[in-house]
Amino acid sequence: MELVWLEDLSALAEYGSFVRAAEARHVTQPAFSRRVRALENWMGVQLFIRTHQGATLTEAGRQILPSAQEAARRLYRMRTEAQEVAGMAAKTLNFAATHSLSFTFFPRWLRNTENGAPIEAVQLHSGSMAVCEQMLIHGQIQFMLSHRHPDVPPLLAPDQFTSKKVGEDVLVPLACASANFGTSAAALPYLAYTHESGLGRIVAHRLHGKADYLHLKPLFSSHLAAVLMSMALEGKGVAWLPKSLTEQEVADGRLVRALDDSWDIPLEIHLTRPIAPLSPSAEEFWTRLGGQTVSA
Repeated sequence: MELVWLEDLSALAEYGSFVRAAEARHVTQPAFSRRVRALENWMGVQLFIRTHQGATLTEAGRQILPSAQEAARRLYRMRTEAQEVAGMAAKTLNFAATHSLSFTFFPRWLRNTENGAPIEAVQLHSGSMAVCEQMLIHGQIQFMLSHRHPDVPPLLAPDQFTSKKVGEDVLVPLACASANFGTSAAALPYLAYTHESGLGRIVAHRLHGKADYLHLKPLFSSHLAAVLMSMALEGKGVAWLPKSLTEQEVADGRLVRALDDSWDIPLEIHLTRPIAPLSPSAEEFWTRLGGQTVSA
């Protein structure tokens, strides 16, 4: 049994595609397939049903998935605790944050959480929502910072993870001040988030059944809010962008509203962790955090 096999199981269960799961795991598709097959051979049962459309978990696969994910988290937690006890590692807090929060919210929020009790060491991983979720599931990080919306539940199992609201933000439909999309409502060029993006899930929920009403014409997509902001600044279309990311551009008049404020999407910023015990330093940080809310 190898730890990477457990992580591969979780990745394939999420993506449902050997190609996409292999890309997320940064390994070639043939090598990834061999590792999944090796896990199945070790288990002595088939864990996935393979079709031309992708891969789905068998009943056995669905049964063991939560245990496999918890086993991976425990192994990483055991390593961290052993290193702390042996004095081989600083009491490092390991975070993952989505890209937009990494650059805007995280530094100021972390500074505010110290409250006269400096944190010894911090490691921050920045990635898409899908990548951050996988890191949390696999136990590679202790905390995940991400945007949330009450009507869009997270993909993480509620019996395995918990979160605290630590801030607020809002998605605003913005476009370049000099953009001219014409007076006709026939087609409004739209800059969209991909399925990897947590913001994409939230925007898709808000626009469900309304894209035709707004006459949105998809033109470009990315999982990075910063990339969509750059495209909007170039006059390429309308994007729902976090207020925390675009305050300077709006203040300078380079980005303006493309739709009225009824199309704004209020957001919460959550810090998520496993319910299972973390290292002593991580538990101390979580307790000290309390229920404070920081405006983005």
